[in-house]
Amino acid sequence: MTDTSVSQPAISVGLEDLRQENVDFSVLEEAFGPSSLGIIVVKDLPPRFHELRRKMLSYSSALASLPQEELEKLESPASKWLVGWSRGKETLKDGRYDTLKGSYYVNCATAFEEQQESVAKRYPSFSEYTAPNVWPSQELLPGFEETFRELCTLIIEIAALVARACDRYAEANIEDYKKGYLEHVVKTSISTKARLLHYFPAPKAQGEVPNGDEDDWCATHLDHGCLTGLTSAMFVDEDVHPPQTGSSFAPLDELDRSPDPKAGLYIHSRTGAVVKVGIPRDCLGFQTGEALEIITKGKFKAVPHFVRGAGAGAGGQVARNTLAVFTQPNLWEMVDERRDFAAFAKEIVEQNH
Repeated sequence: MTDTSVSQPAISVGLEDLRQENVDFSVLEEAFGPSSLGIIVVKDLPPRFHELRRKMLSYSSALASLPQEELEKLESPASKWLVGWSRGKETLKDGRYDTLKGSYYVNCATAFEEQQESVAKRYPSFSEYTAPNVWPSQELLPGFEETFRELCTLIIEIAALVARACDRYAEANIEDYKKGYLEHVVKTSISTKARLLHYFPAPKAQGEVPNGDEDDWCATHLDHGCLTGLTSAMFVDEDVHPPQTGSSFAPLDELDRSPDPKAGLYIHSRTGAVVKVGIPRDCLGFQTGEALEIITKGKFKAVPHFVRGAGAGAGGQVARNTLAVFTQPNLWEMVDERRDFAAFAKEIVEQNH
């Protein structure tokens, strides 16, 4: 397959500049506007973030290594696999079941548990947003839930600062924009979801990407929330560093980079180019979703993107771990004049299936 992609650094801002509301509108237009890649990178994060990221992404390998009978206990078919563990439930664009990645979803908003039952009664047909979380036991993965919650809370707090910057831009550029709306959505939503991902090492016999298909690990898609927080990926050679569970669990040593330079996050740019975007290890990326595009009346655009796997010839049994936090409006929040997020999400799901 001819590789026509290019690499490009994402637009970046400092965390303190976000806190001080010191981000120029031109920076937001470059990051999220009509000719953008739809992603911004936040740098100068607190030291605690780096500890939590390494530990959480190490848990991703440990979780995926659990015996099948333990993983089955973490499945939630009632939530349409949008809570808990799943593998091989999604189909790729050629109809194959996606067994190359394992996925673990959590409804990660701090207030989710206390409101879960009442929202489930109010929206009985939205189990993918209202089903209770499923956590692995402390014996199998000690500290997993606490680490997951602390890291997600930190990412949501930073997403709220990005949202505040977007609000300032929208208030200046969109007629009748509701003041502070996006920050309100990000801070108060109990629909926000986190997805811990483990991309399994490529099968040794696979060689080149199957059928020359570039988006083999995660088919091209748009996120349908507001802002998606993304950690940089952790690449681990599981031959050299086999993941441990139970009392033996410890954070893994990660490779300096992917052994396959073509592996990673790709974005379809407005000009039709396929652009590989790297998120530095000490930073967080925030990508635009469809709800944000609608809320900002198209000023900020959602972008199609995919993840490309490492080829089997890349050396070792290299897995890729990452965490995505999808800040999504509450089901009852309006995304435009006629649809709340429940109606909007239903339309998206029906389109995708």
